[in-house]
Amino acid sequence: MTTPALLPLSGRRIPTLSPGASSFPHHRATLRLSEKFILLLILSAFITLCFGAFFFLPDNSKHKRFDLGLEDVLIPHIDSPKEGKHASGQVIIHGQGAHDEHRHREEEESLRDKIRADHERALQEAKEKLRKSREELQAEIQTEKNKVMEDLKKKDPGPKPLPPVPMPRVVGVSDGEPPEPDVKEKRDKIREMMKHAWDSYRQYGWGHNELKPLAKKGHSTNIFGNSQLGATIVDALDTLYIMGLHEEFKDGQEWIEQNLDFSVNAEVSVFEVNIRFIGGLLATYYLSGQEVFKLKAVQLAEKLLPAFNTPTGIPWAMVNLKSGVGRNWGWASAGSSILAEFGTLHMEFVHLTYLTGSPAYYQKVMHIRKLLAKMDRPNGLYPNYLNPRTGRWGQHHTSVGGLGDSFYEYLLKAWLMSDKTDTEARKTYDDAIEAIERHLVRKSNGGLTFIGEWKNGHLERKMGHLACFAGGMFALGADGSPDDKAGHYLQLGAEIAHTCHESYDRTVLKLGPEAFKFDSGLEAVAVRQNEKYYILRPEVIETYWYMWRFTHDPKYRQWGWEAAQAIDKYCRVSGGFSGVKDVYSSSPTYDDVQQSFFLAETLKYLYLLFSSDDLLPLESWVFNTEAHPLPVLHLGNITLPGSEPAQ
Repeated sequence: MTTPALLPLSGRRIPTLSPGASSFPHHRATLRLSEKFILLLILSAFITLCFGAFFFLPDNSKHKRFDLGLEDVLIPHIDSPKEGKHASGQVIIHGQGAHDEHRHREEEESLRDKIRADHERALQEAKEKLRKSREELQAEIQTEKNKVMEDLKKKDPGPKPLPPVPMPRVVGVSDGEPPEPDVKEKRDKIREMMKHAWDSYRQYGWGHNELKPLAKKGHSTNIFGNSQLGATIVDALDTLYIMGLHEEFKDGQEWIEQNLDFSVNAEVSVFEVNIRFIGGLLATYYLSGQEVFKLKAVQLAEKLLPAFNTPTGIPWAMVNLKSGVGRNWGWASAGSSILAEFGTLHMEFVHLTYLTGSPAYYQKVMHIRKLLAKMDRPNGLYPNYLNPRTGRWGQHHTSVGGLGDSFYEYLLKAWLMSDKTDTEARKTYDDAIEAIERHLVRKSNGGLTFIGEWKNGHLERKMGHLACFAGGMFALGADGSPDDKAGHYLQLGAEIAHTCHESYDRTVLKLGPEAFKFDSGLEAVAVRQNEKYYILRPEVIETYWYMWRFTHDPKYRQWGWEAAQAIDKYCRVSGGFSGVKDVYSSSPTYDDVQQSFFLAETLKYLYLLFSSDDLLPLESWVFNTEAHPLPVLHLGNITLPGSEPAQ
């Protein structure tokens, strides 16, 4: 005797005979059809009955009447003029029972008819569904989904309007034309390079995060997740505005208004999205006054806040914009967060609190500062890794280049952005720089000042391109230095600028490598093949600009022009600008990436280098680490929400 087996059919599991039962094969199709019909009938009846019971059965108040309408409902004896004894010695309510029983029967019959009609209708609908193709069913489901979404949109009042706040004093947002004709000519060339980079992206990579200028198509990296967030558009807009490229700016603004959506299932870098997107949107808002940029910045900022949900309040490196789930990079010292990432939020988050009135942003970054202030620091140095679960340092690696750089920058800039009232930030910066100068700053045998990296008690005599920003930082922080050391730090900035220029000058292409060493007779030269590339980085040119602003020494414009010419000669291709893989090769290969920071930083700093000082004056603007200018907050007696009033 064969036993029934369960086999899948159209998403359901139904009993049918096993393959061995061959004695009545001609019954199988009939059996399946009848079973399917019976099952459908039972299922429809059950669903309809539940539906009817939920919506059509009388409510509690009717239930009380319903109970009295049963055949001579028996109740305990209660003395009342309208009560009489039943033969059983119990009493009934005279007159009401028969009337209520009749009404109940009518209600019951009506309910039965309604359930029967609903059952017939549900059965008919089920039959019609079975006749439809899969495509028709999917189309119906999508229509229902769209209807639900439209209903939700109608009910959703949208984001709360932001409170009105006084606009910070905004000066020097355009023009800046230099009086010297030759300088103006150089500035116009930088503007043309920007237009070529933007037009190429507009033509080949529009809406993508970045551009592959040789392949002439869009490009993205894991820092932006799997989404097309238009990183180049957001990063480049303030540069377009400053350069007076109004049509290009308008195109970018329209894309942001219509397409920039952060409700995507994408895992992004909190640090990169903060400095490029929030920084870029806030800067463009302050420059242009267009509200859309402020609103988009706030929408994105709200999506980043779940990254701070860790045992210590030190944020995860990455967060999913949709789910809010965070995690750290797998390669970062046993799941640690990175100093330059969680330490590079202060400028943007202070402005977010100022613009929204929400204390959350300010409190998050101040919590990080307070936590770091309580921790022991080996030799006064901040290690690059901190575990967000335990609150303990990871491996003892300190760098003013990658992994550490912008943490120190933001301490200084927090003080500057507060109109020099955040003295705690200034003191923290001064202490950190003192330890860096004692342990990391060295002079090579050839007389070049460099900043090495501290690894487990040992100084590695190597400097990264990223660390070249420090020349500008030392110059920017010179005024206000303790013990009248302003001249010392301006000189230190000049020495770093000179060393980084040498790293460019000692290559074939006159473009600097990613990292360069100072030992074995080699100075300011890359040794490893994987450190010989140039990816359109801005840090050296950034330092030239700061040094120009503070000294007006013409060599900084000369060095900047050398770099601009080299970029135009060796990195320019028909589809934009590309990084190169070996700056020591006369015929280098391209990496085929036009980085968004090339438009945000490199070209902006070059343009400012050949502009007059009244374009974005440093007394009124502080640049975030992606070169997005944010205004100094002259708060006066205003206290930021969530902050403690100054004593």
